[in-house]
Amino acid sequence: MFEFLNITKALAEENRLRILLALEVEELCVCQIIELLELAPSTVSKHMSVLRQARLVDSRKDGRWTYYRLADAGAPSEVRDAIAWVKKSLAANECIRKDAGKLEEILKIDREILCNQQSRSSDCEPSKTD
Repeated sequence: MFEFLNITKALAEENRLRILLALEVEELCVCQIIELLELAPSTVSKHMSVLRQARLVDSRKDGRWTYYRLADAGAPSEVRDAIAWVKKSLAANECIRKDAGKLEEILKIDREILCNQQSRSSDCEPSKTD
C-alpha cells in the first residue's frame, strides 16, 4: 500500500507530471528542470524528492550537477506501469507539447552557462538543491 500511495501522491501534481514527461526525452540536470518549470530551486528540489520517494525517477551526482532520469527497467512493475500510463494519457496534452518545444531550446544551452545565469538571478545555488 505504501508504494501505491507514494506513486499516486507523486502523480497528483501538474509540475511533477511535467517533469516525468520531460525526462522521457533524456536525463536532465536540476538547472534544466528549473529552467523548464520556471520555479524556485527549492520547489524543484521538493518535487524531485517526491518523485524519487515514489521511485519514478533515479538521480546521480556528477560534479556540480545532479542529474535525473526516469526509472529504468529494473524499477517495480507498478512504477513502470505508472510511467507508461502517464506517457499515454498526456502525450497529446498542450502543456506537454509546449514543454517539449521549450526543453528543446533549453538543451541547446550549455549547463554551465544555464547554472551560472540561475545563480546570478537568485540567492540559491541551483546545483546544490539536492
